[in-house]
Amino acid sequence: MGWLLEEDMLYWALVFLIIAIIAGFLGFGGVAFAAAGIAKILFFIFLVIFAVALISGFAARRGPPI
Repeated sequence: MGWLLEEDMLYWALVFLIIAIIAGFLGFGGVAFAAAGIAKILFFIFLVIFAVALISGFAARRGPPI
């Protein structure tokens, strides 16, 4: 399928967060803890990729030196 896009990673982080909330509400503590951990990891990976894309975008917008 190709590389995961930033939007895909954020989507999956939100999906695992919702799973964690529902599992915690229903009393499945282990499942909620695991899903929350996965959501946290995916969210931080998303933040790193976003920061790299943002920095590379700013670097590409610079004009040529005079």
